[in-house]
Amino acid sequence: MSQPKIAARNPVEVELDEGKVYFFCTCGHSKKQPFCDGSHTNTDFTPHKFTAEKTGRVWLCQCKNTGNRPFCDGTHKKLPV
Repeated sequence: MSQPKIAARNPVEVELDEGKVYFFCTCGHSKKQPFCDGSHTNTDFTPHKFTAEKTGRVWLCQCKNTGNRPFCDGTHKKLPV
């Protein structure tokens, strides 16, 4: 499988609404980071669908290498420059 494009080397803080369904970009090409805009078409990637468990601010991954998708787990700090 292809490697995702690193959209940014830092997470982004976003407001989620409890019960709302979101589509997290996994390819790194979306212009609406960290969410999917369909840019994965004709790639090996598909968006990660998730439902917010509660309303509030969270940090979502933009390096696309987190082990806790879609949330940042600090992996961006270990990526080669």
